[in-house]
Amino acid sequence: RPQLDLVRRRDWAIRKDGSFSLNTLDRRITVWPVLNHWRDYFDGTWKLGTAKVLTSGGKWYLHIGATKEVPDYIQDQTVHVVGVDRGLRFLATAFDETGRTIYRSGTRALNKRRRYKHLRAKLQAKGTKSAKRVLKRIRQRENRWMSNENHRAAKALADYYGPKTLFVLEDLTDVRFATEKVAKDRRYEQVSWPFYQLEQFLIYKAAAQGSLVLKVPADYTSQRCPQCGAINKQQRDHDHHEYRCACGFQANDDQSAAMNIQQLGNQWLTGTAKPRYTRKRTG
Repeated sequence: RPQLDLVRRRDWAIRKDGSFSLNTLDRRITVWPVLNHWRDYFDGTWKLGTAKVLTSGGKWYLHIGATKEVPDYIQDQTVHVVGVDRGLRFLATAFDETGRTIYRSGTRALNKRRRYKHLRAKLQAKGTKSAKRVLKRIRQRENRWMSNENHRAAKALADYYGPKTLFVLEDLTDVRFATEKVAKDRRYEQVSWPFYQLEQFLIYKAAAQGSLVLKVPADYTSQRCPQCGAINKQQRDHDHHEYRCACGFQANDDQSAAMNIQQLGNQWLTGTAKPRYTRKRTG
């Protein structure tokens, strides 16, 4: 995939009539871009940087780095506090201060990735040169499709809650997803799910509209009862996706995790610098 890096104002520029001037190895050319929903990035509020020209599928694309300075988030002006739990069955489960829960289904993404996995297995078993070319092509196609799903999920959250929202996510850095009790044909999805990408998309989409993403430790967020605070991993039923506590609390297990995450956001707003859950030792 040949590509060309262009420096702003030296190798590429935007003309007053809306066309783009691009410097090529042969000569400087003028092109008319198809912007669609990217038009907002050219309203003058974004700083545009180096552009990358590349071709894919018989079409030419211009990838442009865009940055924007935003004011620091002011905690006292927070309108919404939203705990977001990421997972396989639901790309995102969001719980806010009003008690409302929003689910972003991951079923479509799961089915799509499993179809790609089975297709890859067939092509790898075939082992021909043409099969290897197809393997490379479908890998890129799958990554683009999943990136689009994460973009849509992040945009839906940012648009629904609007400015001055504190989105609270688990910090999944160095978190290991256990696969010992997961069926072999489902382990690929467990270890390769792009949780980090969704986080990165939400960070910049939230910042662009005056919101903030806060990362909190993931300790016990799935095992803790959001009503009484008891921590017991036996109270979570993975098979039926339920959380049941001895105090009487009962909810979807993704919802209960989102509730716990949201409560950590509330603690941060009230002055706790690094909120986290810890198990109380007895005896």
